[in-house]
Amino acid sequence: MADLSTTYMGIKLKNPLILGASNLVSKPETIKQIAEAGIGAIVYRSLFEEQIQLESLQMDEDLAEYEDRNAEMTTIFPGLEHAGPKEHLYNLEKLKNSVDIPVIASLNAMYEPSWVEYAKELEKTGVDGLEINLYAVPGYFEVSGQSIEEKQVQIVKAVKKAVRIPVSVKMSMFYTNPLNFIKKIDEAGADAYVLFNRFFQPEIDIEKEEFFYPWELSNPKDHMVSLRFAGLLYGNLDGSICASRGIYDANDVIKMILAGADVVQMVSTIYRNQPHVVSDILMDINRWMDEKGYKTLNDFRGNLSRKKLKDPYTYQRAQYVDILMKSESIFKKYPMV
Repeated sequence: MADLSTTYMGIKLKNPLILGASNLVSKPETIKQIAEAGIGAIVYRSLFEEQIQLESLQMDEDLAEYEDRNAEMTTIFPGLEHAGPKEHLYNLEKLKNSVDIPVIASLNAMYEPSWVEYAKELEKTGVDGLEINLYAVPGYFEVSGQSIEEKQVQIVKAVKKAVRIPVSVKMSMFYTNPLNFIKKIDEAGADAYVLFNRFFQPEIDIEKEEFFYPWELSNPKDHMVSLRFAGLLYGNLDGSICASRGIYDANDVIKMILAGADVVQMVSTIYRNQPHVVSDILMDINRWMDEKGYKTLNDFRGNLSRKKLKDPYTYQRAQYVDILMKSESIFKKYPMV
């Protein structure tokens, strides 16, 4: 049987499959099943600074409501379920102590002091690494892309300086040149890069004429952008490459490693196909490697990256133009009536 072990941001993993940040960690029985299926590591759901601020504001409001109550009240305590990051930290530490595989914390903050403060608190739980989520929603015309990138690079430097555990950066694909930005955070000391974050976008209900946020999983083939950038980044960074979004089966994992990824994160396939899909994927990877004669992941990692390909245009626009020039072939696959 092939050796599926790998290293991700300096952490030794038994295989390249990582459970991405999600609410799957909220159910101990589900986590037990995923761990027993053989997952290599777990990213705990994100600690959101915005949520903490809203909860703190809600607590202040609820406490104020009780200032003038009398002794005949049934309770003097506000009905607030959460209050700050303590519950999150408690549950994270509890998960870390319940599994024998690496656990990575996830953080989504807004201000540099907050990034540092919460990063330190997450480190205290004993986690093996920290994943920080960089994202900026364009809201002001006068803010330049360069200023946003500079601020985010500074956040990476500040967090790296504040903690001793390895730090990965999960980012969106919405940069003018993601390669340039990733290189900057690589030089800033990041230990890994997760390609790419998936954000919930607002949808409109045309009957109610209002916004809503649909709960939608990623789809197969959503990984194509991650595949391209894994192939472009391989061999050009000090940090590890983690591919994410729309990775459903062993074929997807193998493709990512061929392109140059060290590991992958998956969530949607576990929701759709249940935790046992992890063991199915691992068996299929083993079967493929045995058929190919590969003993380790390094035997084929990056074989189809830009750095190793003889054709320099595979990842470039020239291939895009070539496909368009042969566009009539699409009618063979999708004939018109």
